[in-house]
Amino acid sequence: MNKDAAMRDSYGEVLVELGEENPDIVVLDCDVSHSTKTLFFAERFPERFFNFGIQEANMMDIAAALATVGLVPFANTFSFLATLRASEQIRTSIAYNNLNVKIVGSYGGLSDSYDGASHQAVFDLAVMRGIPNIKVVVPSDGVETKKAVRAIVATPGPVYLRLCRNEVPVFFDEDYEFTLGKANTLREGADLTLVVIGILLDRTMRALEELEGEGIHCRVLQVHTLKPIDHQAIAKASEETGALVTIEEHNIIGGLGSAVAEVLASSKPAPMERVGIPDKFAESGDYHQLLDKYGMSCRDIVNAAKKVLRRKLQ
Repeated sequence: MNKDAAMRDSYGEVLVELGEENPDIVVLDCDVSHSTKTLFFAERFPERFFNFGIQEANMMDIAAALATVGLVPFANTFSFLATLRASEQIRTSIAYNNLNVKIVGSYGGLSDSYDGASHQAVFDLAVMRGIPNIKVVVPSDGVETKKAVRAIVATPGPVYLRLCRNEVPVFFDEDYEFTLGKANTLREGADLTLVVIGILLDRTMRALEELEGEGIHCRVLQVHTLKPIDHQAIAKASEETGALVTIEEHNIIGGLGSAVAEVLASSKPAPMERVGIPDKFAESGDYHQLLDKYGMSCRDIVNAAKKVLRRKLQ
């Protein structure tokens, strides 16, 4: 594992790389390009960058129109604005017509921490996951962000990509191969499976070390594509380990926990516990302190693993 890095910087960098390779890529933003790092693209390709001001709904409609003439629009704003203020336009103009628009929600989860509940995105994945035709991708670090952006450019149709604001530990190296819709088994184990999405991968791996020290051997399944979810990998983990814990920076309702529970209900049911935001709004404060306070600490992961293991052994 390397030093911390901001995935939004990685996103801005890969946009420029792709802009050099593909003249059909255009970038749209709602007056937050310094935050989303689309300013990198704006500086290199000003004729292919469009700033809409604070008009998220209009931006999504224009992104849909650009896609109809063969361009590949990346529509950027904060996660809560994309999935709430512009959700009708995403549904009706983009998803219903299955258009090739890439919607990028920056500052996902609690990462816009000091702006409080009005700006934090605690149920954006549930909203996007529930809209037909939209794929939902949540990378865990900057390297995976770059790989994911390249993958979604090569994938026709609408995609929602959720990014974190803050610097996070870099887990993957440049040789890492990203496959849309396929989960990564990062550690084998027979006692239970830790299923994690997004930036909580680092906390999951630290919790794993504590559990291993107590003789509890966990499989770690990293899910970067929430929709379509890797049904086969989750069903296999349920069959082989008999217990699962889902770990997400999101409401425990409607996100990864719900998606995994749906897979288990239709394949191999097993005891499951959910680590995430306990169906409430958060508050303003330091990002990492908020993660701890709202149920996503290493201790929460360890406790959930022990609880589900007890249930398995009953």
